[in-house]
Order: sequence, then C-alpha cells, then structure tokens
Amino acid sequence: MKVVIAGSSGLIGTALVAALRRDGHEVARLVRRRAAAPDEFVWDPARAELDGRALRGADAVVNLCGASIGRKRWNGHYKQRLRDSRIVSTDVLASKVAAAGVPVLVNASGVHYYGGGRGDRVVDEASTAGTGFLATLCRDWEAATEPAASAGTRTVLVRSAAVLAGNGGILAGLRPLYSLGLGGRLGDGRQYSPWISLEDEIGAIVFALTEAALSGPINVVGPAPVTNAEFSRALGKALHRPTPLVFPGFVLRAAIGEFAEEAVLTGPRAIPTALERAGYRFHHPTIGAALAAALGTNGDER
Repeated sequence: MKVVIAGSSGLIGTALVAALRRDGHEVARLVRRRAAAPDEFVWDPARAELDGRALRGADAVVNLCGASIGRKRWNGHYKQRLRDSRIVSTDVLASKVAAAGVPVLVNASGVHYYGGGRGDRVVDEASTAGTGFLATLCRDWEAATEPAASAGTRTVLVRSAAVLAGNGGILAGLRPLYSLGLGGRLGDGRQYSPWISLEDEIGAIVFALTEAALSGPINVVGPAPVTNAEFSRALGKALHRPTPLVFPGFVLRAAIGEFAEEAVLTGPRAIPTALERAGYRFHHPTIGAALAAALGTNGDER
C-alpha cells in the first residue's frame, strides 16, 4: 500500500511513518520546504499547490496537519493560525485527493468536537457538536474534507484525545512537574480528560486505513474515560509521586487564558464506539496501562 502523509514530522506523524514502513508499506511525505529525500514531495497549501507525483498510485492519504493548540496563549492572530493550519490544508488536500481519485483519506480532528459542559454524559460519534472555539474549529476542519467524500473517497475523521507518549505530547510538560511532586488536579477535577496511548493512536490510524467498514468520524480515545482528578492520581502513581496540589480555575484562566476554559477545565466523556464496533482491540485499554507504556514504569490497570 502506498500512503501519502501530510504532517509527518510531528509526534504522531513520525511514529506513523515508522509503523507503516515496518509493516512493509510505501510512504510518501508532503513537505513545505525543498524536498531533501526521494520520499518527499513539496506542497504549499497557501497556494493550493501540490507536486502531482505524490498522489500518483496512492492508495491512501493521511492528513495530520495543524498548529499546536496549547503551545501559545491564544489571541486573535493565533486562533486564526489554528484554523488556517487545519482548514486550509485540509481543503486543499481533499480537493487534490478527489481529483486524483485516491480511495481513502484519513484526516485528523479532535475530541473537543463535542465541547465541554456535558458533565458525566457519555458522548460517541453519534453525538452532536459542542459549542465554543475548539468545537467550531473541529466541525469546520471536518467539513473541509467534503470534496474528497463527495468524490467517493472513503473519508475517516480521527477525533483524537490527548496522546500519551514518552517523547512528547502532553506528558512532556506534565512529567517534570509531577516528578517534583508538583502535580494535582485542575479546577474541581470533575471534568473528563480524554486520553489515548501513542501506540493506540497509531494503531487506530492504521486500522482506519485498512478497515473498509470505517467511514466518517471515529473517536480515538481510551475506552475507559477518567476525570482530571483520576488522571492526576494515575500519573502521580506511575511516577511514584504524591499529587497534593489543587490549581483553581481562576488561576488557570489568568495563566493561560481562553485555552483553560476550552480544553483544561472542561472535557467530554468520550468513548470509542465506532472503533470497537469495527473490531479494533486496544493495546492499552486503561489509563494505568497507557501511562506505564509511555513512561516505562509499572502501572496498574485502573
């Protein structure tokens, strides 16, 4: 299988390239600089340009493009960058996929599609979109794949949770603090903190590439949802450190602004109904197992 990947240099993209090649697949990578290797092909989403050789003979395209949501404090300029980096690139790629007749498009999205404020209510792929900046961003991001879907391309929308990995992602910022005993719950801790192990993130994407029954949105989240307080305790336990602190909501809002309200102090209780119905089996079905795998520690199965 020939798989073309946009966004191959990030945490997920790097792991996906390695996994596909390990399984014997051909990988072509889209880059926004001058190509420096035979498997690289130049594209420029802002100009709607893509080296036509990249999609020649392609069996699938995976689009992982998007600026980091939590890297900078949000302002109008950065929020527009978050939208453009996802929606413009997706619209261009979906149109090129449609024109080239590529059979499969697997496109990134986010579990924040469901928004916050749902409390303990379980949400899955049949649930409606939430409100707020992130929910609207995810909805518009997914809508940008329409040219491919309308052309008959099997289009899968990966609504991913925070990825737990030892070499990046959310744990890159949390591990140093928790290792010093500075961990604790955020706000009242009752909001849900969706998670997925890196191995299952990659496993779900590869599964989506090959499982013909999968189409439309899939929640790429761990099957055992936890609240933020439970996540905090599990991370402390994995690192053998106490988690005595409480970070009040007003402090987080002052420190990181709107991002706190949208993605830290709220979170959906999402479950992976579509993946499980299609027969995907999780490598790390619990938060304890996922953290142990990411951190190289012994974890329980909670």
